Amino acid sequence: MKIFKKIIIILLVLILLAGIIGFIVGYSVYSDALKEKPLISRMDEIENDEHFVPFSKLPKNYINAVVAVEDHRFYDHGPIDFIAIGRAIWVNVTNFELREGGSTITQQLAKNVILSQDETATRKLGEIVAAFDIEKNYSKDDILALYVNTCYFGEGYYGIYDASMGYYNKEPKDLTLDEATMLAGVPNAPSVYAPTVNPDLAKKRQEHVLNKMVEYGYISKEEANSI
Repeated sequence: MKIFKKIIIILLVLILLAGIIGFIVGYSVYSDALKEKPLISRMDEIENDEHFVPFSKLPKNYINAVVAVEDHRFYDHGPIDFIAIGRAIWVNVTNFELREGGSTITQQLAKNVILSQDETATRKLGEIVAAFDIEKNYSKDDILALYVNTCYFGEGYYGIYDASMGYYNKEPKDLTLDEATMLAGVPNAPSVYAPTVNPDLAKKRQEHVLNKMVEYGYISKEEANSI
């Protein structure tokens, strides 16, 4: 019994040390990025763009589609989602491959605006630290708007305004459920899911978005089946 307790204590100490080291590394990565340009300045530039679409002008179906497919607990958790991280680790370990990520919308915003797209451990740690700073300074609605205005949608379209105009020749506020759910699925892999690149895969991704919206109660099965 004593040996078991010692093992537990050692594991807890190792986890604590890993957390401390991770925070130090992440903070260093994030601080280096902010030396180039402060957080508030970066966000102000995005919001002051003539094509920036504020949260109040984003169609509800599009907002719900993004949250459903990207981070369905977005409004319930903090900067990081421990449940999603745990689920992602389980799925990836049991399948012996990287199938699922645990990043929140806030973390993805940090990657889009502050850090690089490199899939490295140090960048990931910096992303986590950045997410805490972002949520300290911005509301969830603002974060969601900043996120969809900085996503890449393929075909050279950055942000929901350019994507909406480019693919459908209409402003985001006028998107139908069909169009909104199609665009919500694109940023996951723009080179694959852009509707002009591979219509069949784009449609399958859209079906996934619609299924998630049904699962989390945003739309009915009848509405999803009508698309």
